[in-house]
Amino acid sequence: MIETIKNSLSESIDFTHAQSAHDSRQLDWIVVLGHGVTGNKDRPIVADTANALNAAGFDTLCFSFSGNGESEGRFVDSNVSKEVSDLGAVLDAVSKTYSKICYIGHSMGAAVGVVRAAGDQRIDALVSIAGMVDTKAFAETEFGEETPDEGLMWEEPDCPLSSSFVKDLCVTIGSVESLVEVIEVPWLLVHGLADDVVLPKDTKHVKAIKGDAVDVLHVEGADHSFNEPDHKEKLLEAVVEWLGKFPA
Repeated sequence: MIETIKNSLSESIDFTHAQSAHDSRQLDWIVVLGHGVTGNKDRPIVADTANALNAAGFDTLCFSFSGNGESEGRFVDSNVSKEVSDLGAVLDAVSKTYSKICYIGHSMGAAVGVVRAAGDQRIDALVSIAGMVDTKAFAETEFGEETPDEGLMWEEPDCPLSSSFVKDLCVTIGSVESLVEVIEVPWLLVHGLADDVVLPKDTKHVKAIKGDAVDVLHVEGADHSFNEPDHKEKLLEAVVEWLGKFPA
């Protein structure tokens, strides 16, 4: 078992490492799961996906980015760039035990995965759930009426909107579109067509760029976190079936 994970700032990363009890356990593979903005490793979209994969024979590691959940660090320092570094620390830890790594990211966590996978060959497969591509548009649409360092994200008292977060999404990153073409590993994108947080056009744009090099599932009526049971079921079935195609 993996005991501790620390990022480049020596902040402890909170995680749950679950080993599958399935008879046909995929010993070489681990699936690492990262959450979206204001989330953590225990959000249903992350935990339910991990549970489904455990049942299918995959070991999983769900983690909270620094400053989120029970991980050390300040929430106001959280942004895509820092989370890309956090993911690198997680990959450092799991690659000591596993030879194959799939990363699943939700929302902004998916953008983190694109940036990391574009420059880190340890990621062998990638899954984006409601994946964010145009980070600037997201920041302007969701938080454009808030004043950085004064306002809140979605009126959540524990989630202040920092100027460093806005600058990272709007200036430092802007969009991960330029990195999409660089991704060469198998890639599944799942997006709800009723998502009003990260619009389905982000996934459609990736498909337009990559064509048949990516697999895409659009779920009619599904929201950003696939909260309805039938929508969640379609998501989980798609991810498990897709990953099940890879050799152990």
